Amino acid sequence: MSAELAGLYGGTFDPIHQGHLAPVEQIAAQIGLEQVVLMPCHIPPHRQSPAVDSTHRLAMVKLAAAAYPRFRVSDWEISRQAPSYTVDTLHHLCQTWPDKHWYVFIGMDSLLSFHRWHRYQDILTMANLVVALRPGAFIEAAEAEITRLLAEHQVEDIDALKHSKAGAIYLAENELQDVSATELRQQLQAGNTSHPMLNADVSRYIAHNGLYQTTPQA
Repeated sequence: MSAELAGLYGGTFDPIHQGHLAPVEQIAAQIGLEQVVLMPCHIPPHRQSPAVDSTHRLAMVKLAAAAYPRFRVSDWEISRQAPSYTVDTLHHLCQTWPDKHWYVFIGMDSLLSFHRWHRYQDILTMANLVVALRPGAFIEAAEAEITRLLAEHQVEDIDALKHSKAGAIYLAENELQDVSATELRQQLQAGNTSHPMLNADVSRYIAHNGLYQTTPQA
């Protein structure tokens, strides 16, 4: 019996929007992943704390994910009182579901700084890396360490990716979603809770709870 293919997609999701979900859904369908675990982080180690607390962000992720049968939501990082490092989350997932092959979704902007992630080499021993296109982030801007990683780990097509249990890096070709959470927070602060890139249930949740009414973060 072949191993189940599963994805992991983490982030602050502050708030979650179509720019997060649409590319991952598109790429996951291309690969043939049975499920993608959405993992809202509690304490981001390399950036400012989110604008709203983890309880609200988790609730919004659940609302947005309900429209996608492939997506599952985990509160594992939210429940921990520790910085959310991908390597720790993957270790937990691999121990919990040892028969799954894991694919970690990140954006091109994150790939360009991947060599600065905590124990980034260990991530590639447990999972494959799937990189989505992001507006304004280009592989030509990669530093030498990322160029070296791609030379050693990049696979060119989905068939090669699916035959790799871990250690492959795949640069996907997805439709660009030109939206940023910073821009969304600014519009939400101005009272625009019906942004077209927000799920309708998420918009209603934001309005009902009066979220993002303080100065948005950069």
